[in-house]
Amino acid sequence: MKEDRKPNPPAEPTRSELEILQVLWQHGPSTVRFVNDQLNDGKRAVQYTSTLKIMQIMTEKGMLARDERSMKHVYSPLLEEKSTKGLLLDRFMEATFNGSATTLLLQLLGNKKTSKSELDEIKALLNKIDPDKL
Repeated sequence: MKEDRKPNPPAEPTRSELEILQVLWQHGPSTVRFVNDQLNDGKRAVQYTSTLKIMQIMTEKGMLARDERSMKHVYSPLLEEKSTKGLLLDRFMEATFNGSATTLLLQLLGNKKTSKSELDEIKALLNKIDPDKL
């Protein structure tokens, strides 16, 4: 008898996995060495072996694909950037702001000095929104 399985929910990357995905989204398919170097150019030091292990786990989870055709394995993201960020934002907004985009926006704008150019960008974006499509 075949077991009825529900599809797995979309993968929610950890902080470390998200940092790796950011590198791959920005630079495209890359080796572990390249990803590790990019991470070390950031805020904190990361060991090569740690980056390798996380990328291997991400491959097992279905977040990355590994091309083993050459000596240097090249990893590519299987998670799409926009949908992954949207999923993370939705979950954060639901858990932290009871799903209210208004409360989230007010908090964001109230926590830091927003520049005039940033406010102009926000206004332009709001003006482009078609209320009939909401």
